[in-house]
Amino acid sequence: MNNIQVNFSIKDLENLTGIKAHTIRIWEKRYSLLSPNRSETNIRNYSLESLQKLLNVSYLNNNGFKISKIAKLKEEEIPAAVREIASRAKEEDHAINALKIAMINFDQVLFYNTYNTLIQTKSFSEIFYSVFLPILNDIGLLWQTNTITPAHEHFLSVHIKQKILLNIERLQSLEPRPTNKTYILFLPDNEIHDIGLLFINYQLRSKGNHTIFLGESVPMDSLTDLHEFFDELTFITYFTVYPEPEHVVDYLNEFSDMLLLKDNTKLMVLGPRLAGIAPDELPQKVSTFNSIEQLVKEF
Repeated sequence: MNNIQVNFSIKDLENLTGIKAHTIRIWEKRYSLLSPNRSETNIRNYSLESLQKLLNVSYLNNNGFKISKIAKLKEEEIPAAVREIASRAKEEDHAINALKIAMINFDQVLFYNTYNTLIQTKSFSEIFYSVFLPILNDIGLLWQTNTITPAHEHFLSVHIKQKILLNIERLQSLEPRPTNKTYILFLPDNEIHDIGLLFINYQLRSKGNHTIFLGESVPMDSLTDLHEFFDELTFITYFTVYPEPEHVVDYLNEFSDMLLLKDNTKLMVLGPRLAGIAPDELPQKVSTFNSIEQLVKEF
C-alpha cells in the first residue's frame, strides 16, 4: 500500500474529475462537501477518499442531481446512489471514473472487475469506443499537467492492450486465408503508440479480413518485401507523435514513391499528426481519416 498515491492538489482533482477548481472551492465553502488538509503554507491537499467522493459527486451531478441535494446525502448514500444510476443509465461514465481510480492506484483488480462488469452487457467494440477511447484521450492532459506519471499511463495502456490482444486471439479460429486483399498494419519509425492500430486490427479480423500486424517503429524500406508475398496491399498506419508535423507530407510522398507504385496498393492514415494537412497535399493513393470509427466503416 506504500506506493498508492494518497494526496492530491486541487488542480489534480480538477483534471481527474472535470470539475473546475473554483467550483470545488465553492462546494467546500457552501456545502462542506470536502474537507481538505492544509500545508504549513495554507495550500490545500486532498486525500484519496476525497478524490473518490468528488468523482462520485461529479457523476451524480452529471446525471441530474443538484449539488444541494447531493450535499444532504450521508457519506454512504453517495456511492449507493451512483451504483443505482450506473445500473440503469450511462454505465460508461461510472466505468471511466473507476478506471481512473484503478490507474491512480495501480489497482489491477479494480481494472479487471470494472471490465468484467462492462463485458456482461456490452460488446468489446462498444467498451472500446465508449470507455477505453475517452479515458485514453484524457491521459494526454493528465500526463501534461503532471497529475499522472508515465508509469500510470503505461499501467492503463498495457491493460487495455491486453484486452485487445485477448479478443484478437479469440478470432484465431476464424483466421482467413489471404485472397486478393491483405491489410498491412504498421507504425512509422519512432512511433510506439499502437493501441489504436491494434484495435483496427481486431475490427478487420472480426470482419473476416486478412491482416498482417507489424506493430511499432517499422522502417519504411522494410515494407517493400511484402509485395513479393501478396498481390493487393492496403497499408494502414497511425501517426500519434511521429513523424514530426513538418515531415508528415514528406513521409507520405516518400511512402507513395516507394510502396504505392502498383495499381492495387494504397495507404490509409489517421492520427493527431495529420491535423492541418489539406487533402490536396496528399499523394493520390493516400487516404486520411479523422477517427477509428470512420476508417473502420470503409470495410
